[in-house]
Amino acid sequence: MNGTSGSQRKSIVALCGGVGGAKLALGLDRVAAENSDISIVANVGDDFRWLGLYISPDIDTILYTLSGNADEKKGWGRKDETWSFMEALQEIRSDAWFNLGDKDLALHVERSSRMAAGASLSETTNDLRAAFKVRSRIIPVSDDSIRTYLRSKNTWLPFQEYFVHQKCEPSVSEIAYRGAELARLHDDVRHLLIDETPDAVVICPSNPMLSIEPMLAIPELRQALRETKAPVVGVSPIISREAVKGPTAKLFTEFGIEPSAQACAYRYRDFIDAFVIDLNDEVELPGVEIRKERILMTTNEDKQRVATCVLDFAASMAKRKT
Repeated sequence: MNGTSGSQRKSIVALCGGVGGAKLALGLDRVAAENSDISIVANVGDDFRWLGLYISPDIDTILYTLSGNADEKKGWGRKDETWSFMEALQEIRSDAWFNLGDKDLALHVERSSRMAAGASLSETTNDLRAAFKVRSRIIPVSDDSIRTYLRSKNTWLPFQEYFVHQKCEPSVSEIAYRGAELARLHDDVRHLLIDETPDAVVICPSNPMLSIEPMLAIPELRQALRETKAPVVGVSPIISREAVKGPTAKLFTEFGIEPSAQACAYRYRDFIDAFVIDLNDEVELPGVEIRKERILMTTNEDKQRVATCVLDFAASMAKRKT
């Protein structure tokens, strides 16, 4: 815990991927940022270069969501976007399959310019967070390169090729997180988990295979989650055997796993203390406490309600661990 001007502030660390995770991150920011230091640890396995620009989709989604700039109808990108750049680009090349809105493009140009001048991804992200007036910290899990690849038949597809260009249609038989084994966990994340002992560690309801496990593939992070004295609470991304968004259920099925909250919790069994699931689901996992809640987050009130549930659950776990 941190002391600030004589008052005791709490510390919350949340592992987060894209849209689903960002919803809970927004809830945490809204209900706890006044009296807590919130650090959102972001997946970088989706990062790639496009047209010479460094693009970090999960970080961008978190930035846009927490700053109130996300396009909630599309589920990606910025609201009130315009597309003059893409229209002009498509006139001169036929393979412009990754859409960049005009406002979105400005962020990628700024990030790429700063990184070309020697700034790290985390330094640049912190500057962008400040520019967007986001209260919670956003920390890339690593400044080193981690890239998610998916194997379909005999071909390895980079994440964005699979997810955007081919719309998650190819059947997947294997996933690799290239660079993760040698990647260094960000120093601030290590410090938060091991040295400071936060009041809560939250695993947001992001796709386990594509958003959380690219981070867990960094050996130091998984070990830190095992060793931290903080309560670790996960939230299921699957409700009634269906993914709220994205290919989570499809991937589970292709790997011979029945999509369920149980399957999600099992993947985190070596470090979670508690797991939040929907009212209609069931999970049994030795050593893991389960709480039921309406976890579908469609409104800001839903996001704050689920965040409050998670933090209350973590607080009750902390009392039992002391």
